[in-house]
Amino acid sequence: MAVKDTELPYLRRCVELAEQALEAGDEPFGSVLVGADGSVLAEDHNRVASGDRTRHPEFELARWSAARLSPEERAAATVYTSGEHCPMCAAAHAWVGLGRIVYVASSAQLTEWLAELGVPEAPVRALPVQEVAPGVAVDGPVPELTDAVRRLHHRFHGR
Repeated sequence: MAVKDTELPYLRRCVELAEQALEAGDEPFGSVLVGADGSVLAEDHNRVASGDRTRHPEFELARWSAARLSPEERAAATVYTSGEHCPMCAAAHAWVGLGRIVYVASSAQLTEWLAELGVPEAPVRALPVQEVAPGVAVDGPVPELTDAVRRLHHRFHGR
């Protein structure tokens, strides 16, 4: 399924949340959980600056949904996010049974940008969501917003 124009506001909100994370001194990632009816159920941004590297917004939304939504509601929900889920978040997403993922920038794009900036490799390899959670429907990247996400990462890394 391709990304629809009606989904762009959710993705723009993800970019806004990523910028909020950056302004708070954190890595620029933001995510929004949307129910089947189009209502925003929850949103978050990265909080790894605390020292807990698991505080990714996608992981937090998976936890939130597991505690508050039925399995049917989780399966019908969509997670919109500024960057493709890392393996940890993709696994959490699949384990709690969330539905579709729509991301602005891919893991491959992020890896390329960070390499260009001279950022050391992460301790966990970047993998496409489908390699970790093959049953999850995934759409992205979204070219209209990719440059905005790239600029946030350049700002975070001081370039």
